[in-house]
Amino acid sequence: MSISLYRLRDGDKTRWAVRSGDGWHELGGTLAGLLALPLEQARAVVETAARDAVGAMPGDEVLAPVDEQEVWAAGVTYRRSRDGRKEESGHGSLYDDVYDSDRPELFFKSSPWRAVGDGDAVAIRGDSGWDVPEAEAGLVLNSAGEIFGYTLGNDMSSRSIEGENPLYLPQAKIYDRSCALGPGIVPSWAVAPGPFEISLRVRRDGDEVYAATTTTAAMARGFDDLAAWLFRALTFPTGVVLLTGTGVVPDADFTTRPGDTIEIASPALGTLTNRVVALG
Repeated sequence: MSISLYRLRDGDKTRWAVRSGDGWHELGGTLAGLLALPLEQARAVVETAARDAVGAMPGDEVLAPVDEQEVWAAGVTYRRSRDGRKEESGHGSLYDDVYDSDRPELFFKSSPWRAVGDGDAVAIRGDSGWDVPEAEAGLVLNSAGEIFGYTLGNDMSSRSIEGENPLYLPQAKIYDRSCALGPGIVPSWAVAPGPFEISLRVRRDGDEVYAATTTTAAMARGFDDLAAWLFRALTFPTGVVLLTGTGVVPDADFTTRPGDTIEIASPALGTLTNRVVALG
């Protein structure tokens, strides 16, 4: 039976709950608390709640499945991502170097309060003319750097801003509503460790204007390797989410527009759906 963790809003309160099959049970704690525990202890807490998951969903809105966790991201982990970054930039050799090097590209993506969940809106910048979603598998890592679970992520990106100068990457990647996560967290022990199939669809005025599918089997780097690099000189006492890069990059003639609906799906991890708005 499938198990997943959700962060829910119930009126003016938020709470964590475990979903097992069609039943729900409130967790009675936080993700930060779980990720501070050794993995086996956290698993015992989740499985105890899963055995009692027979009630209705204890909330009326699904939130991004983070509470105190920063969101980081890895770049150029797929050949298609490397080629797309070279396509948008006059500095293509940089992306060849990082794709082939031992050290990965890792960057800060979002504070927990900036991340949006399933059903909420993601944003494109008003000062950018070329914007795309990036469909990714996310690792939910505990304080020891172990993989506690998996989620889906959308690393919204301005290709025009980063393409103008790679040093503009923080502005291309980090802004309000630029990171979507969800719908929930699938524990690492409740699913095969990949590879995960990930699809991306964009709908506009009822029509599908973009669709593609990738698999994490196409990554040039493994999940454990990326996690180990992130923890080399950083500590995360309440855990962290690490997005692992995208293998789906639309061609240069495509840009996301306000009013679009973005759907990222994986048979193992669920479906993350967000509408698009413009900011700034």
